[in-house]
Amino acid sequence: MAPEAPDRTRTPRYVTLGTGALFAGALTYIGLADPHGPGFFAPPCPFLHLTGWYCPGCGGLRMTHDLLHGDLAAAAADNVFLLVGIPLLALWILVRRRQRKRVMPMPAVVAVIAAAVAWTVVRNLPGFPLVPTLLTG
Repeated sequence: MAPEAPDRTRTPRYVTLGTGALFAGALTYIGLADPHGPGFFAPPCPFLHLTGWYCPGCGGLRMTHDLLHGDLAAAAADNVFLLVGIPLLALWILVRRRQRKRVMPMPAVVAVIAAAVAWTVVRNLPGFPLVPTLLTG
């Protein structure tokens, strides 16, 4: 009798633990350091650098910092699209997985891309109030 082959469909535990540790470390850094001010170590946004426009993710680190410190209003000002969109997308994925349906069918992908493009255009209109905050000093 031959031994059973290991189940290759599951993610190995060390990958899950390593990913969780990296995520926890990143959240700790974002929570302790302040991305609103100068000296915060993070790569600059290539889209902002090339175009001068805020991308759909610009302000995401500042939003996360504000959430970790309980400042929901500042988080919304930094990136309301991600603040609302990430929980909605996570809920969508959970419901679709529970229903055993394809998680991201093409109409959903198109909707997410269209929303991101629309947000990019709207947040870069002159006078739009919800832009990432950068404190100097």
